[in-house]
Amino acid sequence: MRKTFHEELDGLRSEILRMGELVDEAISSSVRSLIDGDIDLASQVIKGDDAIDEINLAVEEQSMYIIARQCPVAGDLRLIHSILFISIHLERMGDLALNMAKTTRRAQGDESLPGLLTLLAEMGEKTKGVVRTSLKAFDENDVGLARTLPEMDDPIDQLFKEFFKELASTAAEKGTFEWASNMVLASRYLERIADHAVDIGERVTYLVTGVMEDWE
Repeated sequence: MRKTFHEELDGLRSEILRMGELVDEAISSSVRSLIDGDIDLASQVIKGDDAIDEINLAVEEQSMYIIARQCPVAGDLRLIHSILFISIHLERMGDLALNMAKTTRRAQGDESLPGLLTLLAEMGEKTKGVVRTSLKAFDENDVGLARTLPEMDDPIDQLFKEFFKELASTAAEKGTFEWASNMVLASRYLERIADHAVDIGERVTYLVTGVMEDWE
């Protein structure tokens, strides 16, 4: 009976990592669709969001089932609660990637600004790094790795600020306000994705140590 229980927990872990892979792919594709103005790629992200939502729902249902049937305690209960927490954050990341893909559609045909696209691409790369690190920390129960996430997030916040400086210096004079406004939204989505990844890191430290830390 106990072996089956831990197999179920391993299954939940695997589902979270699979969900993380889909979210990582959605982030990569949505950023690329923005940079390249690729409507087909944006459409793939939008369609793919259903799979992320389905895993989130399945994880929640299976977690509740395990809690009701097995009455886990201590570290096992902490793991299930952490999995539920992480699943919610990943689902929100997927929604933000979906929003970026929709932004690609709205901005289609508008004149773009290379400076803002460069900053957006850099934000995208750094955001993917934070997300992947958070998932790796969860997969390996690595508290040290999890605690690197706030430092990794700082450059993304700085790029978000630089984005507005670039916008102020170029958008108005070139008459691309509507397009630039959409890119501001996209940069905000990336910043929020990174924040969710940092929150996952906090939960990893709790999962491993049993102590809830506040990194803000």
